[in-house]
Amino acid sequence: MSYAIIRNEKLTRSESYGAYVHNDRKAKNHSNKDIDPTRTHLNFYCKENETTYIREFDRMKKEYDLQGNLRKNSIIMCQMMITSDNEFFKKIGLEETKRYFIESYKFVCNYKNLGERNIISAAVHLDETTPHMHLVFIPVIHTKDEQGNAIDKICARDFWRGRDSYRKLQNDFHKYVTSKGFDLERGLPVEETGAKHYKIENLKKITNFENTKKVLRNINLELPDVPELADISKFSIKRDEKILEEIIKPKDDIIKELYNDNLNLHRELSKQTRVIKEAEKYQKERDEIIADNKELNNRVKELENEYKGKSITLDLKFDNRKRELEKEFQEKTYDMEYEYKNKVRKLEKENSKLHRIIDKFYETIDKFIHWICEKFDMGAEDNLIRDFQKETNTFLDPEKQIKKEEREMEWDLER
Repeated sequence: MSYAIIRNEKLTRSESYGAYVHNDRKAKNHSNKDIDPTRTHLNFYCKENETTYIREFDRMKKEYDLQGNLRKNSIIMCQMMITSDNEFFKKIGLEETKRYFIESYKFVCNYKNLGERNIISAAVHLDETTPHMHLVFIPVIHTKDEQGNAIDKICARDFWRGRDSYRKLQNDFHKYVTSKGFDLERGLPVEETGAKHYKIENLKKITNFENTKKVLRNINLELPDVPELADISKFSIKRDEKILEEIIKPKDDIIKELYNDNLNLHRELSKQTRVIKEAEKYQKERDEIIADNKELNNRVKELENEYKGKSITLDLKFDNRKRELEKEFQEKTYDMEYEYKNKVRKLEKENSKLHRIIDKFYETIDKFIHWICEKFDMGAEDNLIRDFQKETNTFLDPEKQIKKEEREMEWDLER
């Protein structure tokens, strides 16, 4: 049985630009490989935006006098993703598929008395693996101000008030679409599936670290075959020599291999620092744009003084040019912030996984040394580590070993 699927995602001002580029197919080269450009002409709108989401938001906020104390990182709009599975859409055909999304659009228009005018865009994508609709709206609540006057207020928190707000959305949506003749089951509650509600763009980026996963799956820490204790007791006179030759030395190779793996991880971390430098470059470019805007503002003031007192026609042209420059700067700033935040998120994810790999390396070494000492009653673990480091002139701690090798290289250069 197929399911009626509806998901909600909250967007800040900077995040809304990425949604606009994807939904309106503004990118020249799509990062989403599921998009088939030969089918893009099949896409359609239940409500089409005339400009970018940010410009539409600013226009609607002013035109409809939408209230609300909004900060730079406030949630200003929401995006619902409505779909089912391929089997359902293949079964009902193209015309019924269009009707499904049109009815879904009507449902959202009336949900919580939202109103169609507060919907920015509703784009239906038929050029990806599974048909779906991206419906972007301003979370407006109808309330009263302190004087008791009726107002429309932008507040995502109050629009989705209550821990079960998304559960109610699922229930109401399923009830509505089935009443319109679509044979669908309600999606399973999150308590049963254990699913996490990632943002739509993050769901498409979550496999960035697949290569590392493959490496981890292929790493096997195999213990060598060792003689039974009963056999070792027959050679008690040379017990220490046999342990050294048959147990400790074979394990030295494994330890060295793990050490080399750790060096590779350090090299990978160094690559991440280069990515950070790239992000810093973007930040520098953003600062330069801000500085350029200040110069533009100064130039605008000079022009105001120069043309002060001239005809109304010239003043109108000047004002229009000023607004165009301000909008151009604003859009460039949003682009830089969006790209910068994406790089930071990617770095945070990758660095988090690298830290877990390094921690697992330390844990494996500790378990191995502890196992050796208990297995062969070799005394304190610290003594075994000290002897290993002394005899092989190698630190188990990779950072100490790297510092040691760097000092030796410096001494060789000085000689």
